[in-house]
Amino acid sequence: MASYQEFIQQNEERDGIRFSWNVWPSSRLEATRMVVPLACLFTPLKERPDLPPIQYEPVLCSRATCRAVLNPLCQVDYRAKLWACNFCFQRNQFSPSYSGISELNQPAELLPQFSTIEYVVQRGSSAPLIFLYVVDTCLEEDDLQALKESLQMSLSLLTPNSLVGLITFGRMVQVHELNCEGISKSYVFRGTKDLTAKQIQDMLGLAKPPAGVQGSAPQPQEHPGLSSRFLQPVHKIDMNLTDLLGELQRDPWPVPQGKRPLRSTGVALSIAVGLLEGSFPNTGARIMLFTGGPPTQGPGIVVGDELKTPIRSWHDIEKDNARFLKKATKHYEALANRAAVNGHCIDIYACSLDQTGLLELKCCCNLSGGYIVMADSFNTSLFKQTFQRVFSKGLQGDFRMAFGASLEIKTTRELKIAGAIGTCVSLNSKGSSVSENELGIGGTCQWKICGLDPSTTLSIYFEVVNQVS
Repeated sequence: MASYQEFIQQNEERDGIRFSWNVWPSSRLEATRMVVPLACLFTPLKERPDLPPIQYEPVLCSRATCRAVLNPLCQVDYRAKLWACNFCFQRNQFSPSYSGISELNQPAELLPQFSTIEYVVQRGSSAPLIFLYVVDTCLEEDDLQALKESLQMSLSLLTPNSLVGLITFGRMVQVHELNCEGISKSYVFRGTKDLTAKQIQDMLGLAKPPAGVQGSAPQPQEHPGLSSRFLQPVHKIDMNLTDLLGELQRDPWPVPQGKRPLRSTGVALSIAVGLLEGSFPNTGARIMLFTGGPPTQGPGIVVGDELKTPIRSWHDIEKDNARFLKKATKHYEALANRAAVNGHCIDIYACSLDQTGLLELKCCCNLSGGYIVMADSFNTSLFKQTFQRVFSKGLQGDFRMAFGASLEIKTTRELKIAGAIGTCVSLNSKGSSVSENELGIGGTCQWKICGLDPSTTLSIYFEVVNQVS
């Protein structure tokens, strides 16, 4: 017989959940005496090779305010073909497809070893994955060459129907058309001018897609031409894009002695977010930013172009003497929120011996669930191997990444949800199970996670409201 510690460990391995306490307080008074709050760490995509996917819809509680899923802790009357919800105690009738169930013939969702189940639900065809490369051209020649080779290599790791786009930036920002045969064509934007989402979409000629249901995925074949110029399937433009990447040159604008290169990171990211916002809202997509230094002009500027002016230090931040900090952070937070609302995640690959302004940029990854990778150079094995691992595949041959997840927590009346900490944004879903005392991203029982992989973990905090022990 397993010891208590082994029992707990088996549960953690099975469900991908670890609680801060294995024994819970029975009343609000007892809970106030705890130093560590009642919480759990949850890994949604924890890999379970032994877990068979269930190829049908989950059985839900019939009460409109509950809608909990049938699970091993529900009470079942096999004779009457009824089950009682363990959250609201509503009695529910099994559907005719469950007519053969008995104590000896139970469906997977009632077996104790399946307290976590993966349902594979077919609701229309899935949208292709979208990867938008945003490339800094203010790099040293050998660095740029190494980055170009890594990007060319990545095309071979993508699925044939994945959509790919390319934006390059230096003093100016260029959005490259990828459906041009034998000629390079791009839209050029000034790196000092902040543009609204509508201005970007009008300039790029992006039609607004028909209003759809929240969370639906517009299909490229349903809206031909919607993003055909800037986002193309890999199998169509593999050769063209490989050649285009190979021909990329350093930013042609001369850099005077004693100056930094003019790098328009803020505008480039703004255009990338606007492009995806206008063409693929509520669809899984990755904006992959490759930068080799701090933004030095336009919105989101972190440091001026004079080398004699050092980038903000910790003492400057502490004394509120960092000139660009607040404005830059506000700019990138606004972009991160826009991306997160549409289910797009932002990765940052910052390779430089100097600072690259990650303090201001980090909110883009924190809110959208993207990666942050730091290295000395794009020519190091650290960057090359890490970048390859982003496209690693699981046992079924699928990418070990997911997009546009929504997380909903349900509790019994003795508990309330205080909030979550992690790479998620609130869906502002109020309810009786939501606590007034917020901890992290609170005031809701539902969150959106734009990008996640098998190691993505969130912490969920609870409040014990039971008055009687």
